Amino acid sequence: MPNQVRASHILVPTEQQANQLVSEIRSGGNFESLAKQHSQCPSKAKGGDLGFFGRGQMVKPFEDAAFSMSPGSISNPVKTQFGWHVIKVTGTK
Repeated sequence: MPNQVRASHILVPTEQQANQLVSEIRSGGNFESLAKQHSQCPSKAKGGDLGFFGRGQMVKPFEDAAFSMSPGSISNPVKTQFGWHVIKVTGTK
């Protein structure tokens, strides 16, 4: 189990929009470009990149999803108090 995960995300207000983005990305859409266009998080300026983080640094539903994923994979929409996240894990260590 990794100690840290590097992830990017796209934060949107609705599950419908999150599902639409997941579908677009899994059909070949560019995650970073879509993050810059649609995300409501300041990380959108970096294509959604949040850098490396350890357990306890992110809200629980987000952390649970990110730590259960393999590098390169895209999550199904994850709901937190901030909205709906589409997560892409880009590395572990």
